[in-house]
This record gives sequence, structure tokens and C-alpha cells, in this order.
Amino acid sequence: MKLLADYLPARVWLMKTEPHVFSFSDLLKRPKQIEKWDGVRNYQARNLMRDHMQIGDSVLFYHSSVEPPGIAGLAKIVQKAEPDLTALNPKSEYFDEKATAENPRWVAVTVGQPEPLLRMITLAELRLVPELSEMLLLRRGQRLSIMPVSEQEFANILKIAQSQSLSRKK
Repeated sequence: MKLLADYLPARVWLMKTEPHVFSFSDLLKRPKQIEKWDGVRNYQARNLMRDHMQIGDSVLFYHSSVEPPGIAGLAKIVQKAEPDLTALNPKSEYFDEKATAENPRWVAVTVGQPEPLLRMITLAELRLVPELSEMLLLRRGQRLSIMPVSEQEFANILKIAQSQSLSRKK
């Protein structure tokens, strides 16, 4: 039986990753091109994954802590949130001694269906687009690793990606 949340329209998320830990290229190389988005240890980001991410939602795969930072590719949520087992593994760098099998505390979604861009859309480029001025990513002090993106923001980002394709064909 479908839940009410299953009928909600797909959403768009920006998910930050440090490419030296896990990059868009790594996703492309994974078997079936899917990967659990584990190791998130921020309650707000956890709540977004647990309560709002749905199968089919789009993902802007964002490389942070690299020069230049930017959107490296597109992906989809292919599996809803489930317990993040890295929190239970004492050998994992994401181990949480307060997490238990009964109360795992942390969750992970699975991303897949990667779609490469011709090149990274840099943070500097995003800042130049007036229609993106209210985007959470571009707000001062915004450090959340997962954030919602509005439909209009996503449409503008796709226009930038499309213009890359068109300029390459000329």
C-alpha cells in the first residue's frame, strides 16, 4: 500500500561530498552505479533524508572542499532512507557509540542513475546567476551537507548545463 508521501511530487536536493572521500566519478564506477549516502552526522540533514527524500527525487551532486567547488553531476534517489550501519560499526570513522540496532540514530539514502555534466558548474558561476541569489547554497554561513533546491533553481541550473552542451557543439 502506498503512503501519502509516495504521491508527493519529486523534489530536488543538493548533496555535498568531498571528492577525496567519495566523488561523482566514484559513483560512475560503482556496480550498478549506486551508492549509500552514509556517514551524515548532522541532525538537520538526517531529518531531510529520513522525512522528505523520496525515490525519484533529483540530486545535484556537489563537490565541496576542493578548488573550485561545484556541481559535478546529477543523480537520483533510488532508495529511501534506512539505518546507516556505519554508525554501528566500531571500525568505521562514522561510528556513533550512542547508536544501537534498536535506535540507529542515523540514516542513509541510496543515490544512483548518475548523469555526468560536460564540466563542473562552479560555485563562482552559480553566484553570477541573479535567479539563484536566494539559493541556500549561496547564502552566507550555509554549511549544511544536504539542502533542498527549488524547482526554479533547478531549472536555472539545468539551463547552465544545457548551455554547456550547446556551446560545445558550435
